[in-house]
Amino acid sequence: IIFLFMASISQKVVDQRPGPTRPEDSGGKYRPAGRVGFGLGYADDILLVGCDVIGYLMVAPGSPRCCLTPGSPCLQVLLVFAKEDSQSNGFCSACEKAGFRCSVVRSAESAAESFQEKHHDLVIMDHRHSRHFDAEALCRPDREEASVMPLINAGFNRRYVENANAMACYNELLQLEHGELRAQFKLRAGNAIFTALEQSQEAIEITSEDQVIQYVNPAYESIMGYQQGELIGKEIIEVPKSEKNKPDLLETINSCIRKGKEWQGIYYAKKRNGDSIQQNVKITPVIGQGGKIRHYVSINRPLNDNNKVDIQSSKHKDRRKGSLDVRSTTSRGSDGSSQRRHSSMARIHSMTIEAPITKVINIINAAQESSPMPVAEALDRVLEILRTTELYSPALGTKDEDPHTNDLVGGLMTDGLRRLSGNEYIFSTKPPHAPSHLATPLTLNDIPPRIAVTMENEDSWDFDIFSVEAATMKRPLTFLGMQIFSRFRVCEFLNCPEAVLRSWLQGVEANYHSSNSYHNSTHAADVLHATAYFLCKERVKVTTLDPIDEVAALIAATVHDVDHPGRTNSFLCNAGSELAILYNDTAVLESHHAALAFQITTRDDKCNIFKNMERNEYRTLRQAIIDMVLATEMTKHFEHVNKFVNSINKPLAALDENGSVKGVLTTPENRILIKRMLIKCADISNPCRPQELCIEWAGRISEEYFAQTDEEKRQCLPVVMPVFDRNTCSIPKSQISFIDYFITDMFDAWDAFADLPNLMQHLDNNFKYWKGMDDRKLHKLRPPPE
Repeated sequence: IIFLFMASISQKVVDQRPGPTRPEDSGGKYRPAGRVGFGLGYADDILLVGCDVIGYLMVAPGSPRCCLTPGSPCLQVLLVFAKEDSQSNGFCSACEKAGFRCSVVRSAESAAESFQEKHHDLVIMDHRHSRHFDAEALCRPDREEASVMPLINAGFNRRYVENANAMACYNELLQLEHGELRAQFKLRAGNAIFTALEQSQEAIEITSEDQVIQYVNPAYESIMGYQQGELIGKEIIEVPKSEKNKPDLLETINSCIRKGKEWQGIYYAKKRNGDSIQQNVKITPVIGQGGKIRHYVSINRPLNDNNKVDIQSSKHKDRRKGSLDVRSTTSRGSDGSSQRRHSSMARIHSMTIEAPITKVINIINAAQESSPMPVAEALDRVLEILRTTELYSPALGTKDEDPHTNDLVGGLMTDGLRRLSGNEYIFSTKPPHAPSHLATPLTLNDIPPRIAVTMENEDSWDFDIFSVEAATMKRPLTFLGMQIFSRFRVCEFLNCPEAVLRSWLQGVEANYHSSNSYHNSTHAADVLHATAYFLCKERVKVTTLDPIDEVAALIAATVHDVDHPGRTNSFLCNAGSELAILYNDTAVLESHHAALAFQITTRDDKCNIFKNMERNEYRTLRQAIIDMVLATEMTKHFEHVNKFVNSINKPLAALDENGSVKGVLTTPENRILIKRMLIKCADISNPCRPQELCIEWAGRISEEYFAQTDEEKRQCLPVVMPVFDRNTCSIPKSQISFIDYFITDMFDAWDAFADLPNLMQHLDNNFKYWKGMDDRKLHKLRPPPE
């Protein structure tokens, strides 16, 4: 089984670019790499397996799967066989038994393509059928040369005699893995490991089993005052020791590590200038082949001179970042200033106003005092996480580096890239549209029959908002709003006439941009419909929310995107828009939607639906509306979802039969979380709609992002979402990424709370639709006609 295709490919591909170089094992000189491996590695990194009878096996160079920790990585094997037979099946079975990932190809061209895509660790090529893969003809530059030399020069160095027995193939693979492959991995990992040692801020010393110093890092040199040349090759006993250590300490340390056990404790080391330095020392024996100790690794961390504590506790305290010794702080300075400082510190420590996160940090700090070192170090990492303000934001490289996901996250969850080009994106300076030019307000009974027909099933999740959009000539929010607000008796709660509500709805809808393909009043009407649907679910309506919460949710849904410009927050911040400046690049659009909604409402009594409310009730309602509108900002998406799961879903799941559901759901804090989750789910519920509606919404949001990308290019602004280029974008891929990253977890949590099996079925169907489109390499909304 031979790798001869590599020679052929290298002629066409590798010769076009120089290969990397590396030091030879003997002599330390540099030489260019061999051609095999597509120029991705070094000839002497390549392991060849094969024979003249069946073929050759080669370990591919530069594998990115090198394992830096003990144990075998999951190897990838490429089988290049002209046709399927017992030998190829034998290697397939062997790979499966060994737990290796195996790819099978039938030609040199497909082998090259597969290798360039996956960079296999081991490649096996069939050499029994020379008409398919003539190794010697491809690799031999001089026909008088011995046939095996070109193969060796090309990187092949192991032969395998034909034997289709699966166990024989399996044993061959295991010998490769535990021999050359593992050695290659360790050698390649060595550079990375020593780079880490060189950059470490802790003093690190490595000795042989005979206690001869073999390596010290720059931090060791800096702390101890020695140069590497003064230490390398010396025995430990030749380095001066401090007299401050107890007489039996060295014997205790040696006795421990000779038994193969790790030692950790406080040790005084003597610097080159004769000073003693107290260090927290950890010495670890490194076991080599045959179970014998081959090296000792010593990690030394100086203790803070200001720590006036006993030795045992200091090894934990020095790990706490930002710890403060009050006594040492107050001991300096004049008597008067010291007294003032002491008084101030005492007041700080006696304060009862303490944030919950501060209490948590203090508890962890206290726990570190009596914890063993591994626990103390783990708690340090916990503290580093807790001190960040982005506790709920995940790492963005978690979706397999999918550009669609990364662009969606970057475009929706950041407030701009903070790279202004000097171009200004300015909103129109004309005031928001006033409703005064609109027709005289009508009552609910005056809705035209052709529009009323389209709203007959507005309490159903499968309601078609686009039919209302068409019937109302792109004014669905006013008419659907009248019907839904009437069903929830909003006018009665607000104590306002129906005509005032109608004027308010008209005024709000007039401030939505009909030119936007997505963020227009149809989207607002769709979110209002979803909000009303969720409010009718038993656990939401009966158990959790009060009438004021329902009214706040309906109003927030209506106004949540009012005056949306069809551009993301990132775009506005990058363009230096007036709104971005006004709101300091923070929740720019959401802040604008909430503020404008109240401006529209309160500037004219004819549309002021809050005019007759009692003051305190109005303040409560206003706060709830603002909070829900701001919750639609995507930068806090994961924070809202995680808080909902931890504060609502998990406690409900833990309740027994006699537990009080109301006790969990009706606390003020949890009602806020439920309202935020409700409007968030309503706002991005498109993937949970019936398939035709889902497809239509996907086309509209894509068009809006395409338009933004076009404008960013015209204005020379940073392109926030490069994948949304109308000429290259795959809409199915973008929908798959959006569902995977934002939708699935959120609606799983919301379904567990509100019981929405029909939505989850639509979500499953829509995901399968987009996946099917993507599998067919289709980039548009719908497949081409048959």
